[in-house]
Order: sequence, then structure tokens, then C-alpha cells
Amino acid sequence: MSGLLVFFIVLALLAVFGVFIFNQLVTLKHNVGKSWSNIDILLKQRHDELPKLVETCKQYMQFEQETLEKVMQARSQVASARVSHDIPALGQAEGALRLGLGNLFAVAEAYPELKTNETFQHLQGRITGLENAIADRREFYNDSVNVNNVRVEQFPDTVVARLFGFRQFSLLRFVAEEKKDIDLKQLFNS
Repeated sequence: MSGLLVFFIVLALLAVFGVFIFNQLVTLKHNVGKSWSNIDILLKQRHDELPKLVETCKQYMQFEQETLEKVMQARSQVASARVSHDIPALGQAEGALRLGLGNLFAVAEAYPELKTNETFQHLQGRITGLENAIADRREFYNDSVNVNNVRVEQFPDTVVARLFGFRQFSLLRFVAEEKKDIDLKQLFNS
């Protein structure tokens, strides 16, 4: 009788421990979702601001169509990756967009009328602020993903994770070109 009681006590403790792990994994999964939603909102806001910036620039930069087209093409790629939740593609598209925006702002330096335009200054400040917020949220997202992925792999959490279908998530990484400095001299000479 005593052995049976010990068996049921151990079984009950294991069940409570399993429920505790399950609830922690659920919290981690939702943290990843929440952090992705934060990035998604900022990407949408920036997506809405970019056409305004390009239209403002078009008024002054008649000879820089290639730069403007690259920004709009990258904007389209970011939107597509964002909607499909394709994190690796989003990282690549973000890299292209950030590079294009950097080129656009650098080329804008050659147009004094554009630089002093109030709409351009407002949009440039707004987009720069959104870029900084996206970088902050990306860090939070990657931290959330990292914590989730570690817990899904750790024992005994991995047993509960596999049993209930918890999975790992992809980190949001940007391409190597995005990390390089922009060659301003080359931009002004082109």
C-alpha cells in the first residue's frame, strides 16, 4: 500500500512539473509572437511612409530614378516577406531597404532644395526614428526567439515541447551588405 502511495505521489509531482513546463513554454511562444507583432507594426508604418518620401524626392531628384526605384523595390520585398512571415527573406529585404535608404539620404545631400524641404525633413526624421525602433524591436524579437529556442532544446523541457508540438523560431538577421559602411564619396561621384 505504501509503495502504491509513493508511486501516485511521484506521478502527481511529475504531472505538476509537466504542467509548469508547459505553461512556461506557452508564455515563451506568446512572447515571440508579441515581439514579432511589434516589428510588424513598425514595418507597416515605415511601409506607409516610404512612398511619401519617394514622391517628395522625385520633385527634386529627376536624375536619381535608379536610387528611388531600388528603395521602392526593396519596400515591396519587405512587404511581401512581412505578410508571409518569412523571417530569412525579411532579413534580406530589410538589408536591401536600409542600404537603399542610406543611399537615398546620401544622394539627397547633393540637392540643397530637397534638404531644406520641410516635408523631406519630416519624413527623413520619421523614417530614421522608425529604423531605430525597428532595430530595438529586432533585438527584443531575437532575444525572445533565443530564450524560446533554448528552452525547447533543454531537458526536461524538450520532452514537453516535443509532446505538445512547441517549435523553434528563426532569428531575424540582416545580410552582410547592410552592415557595411556606405561609401559616400562613391555616391557623390556617381
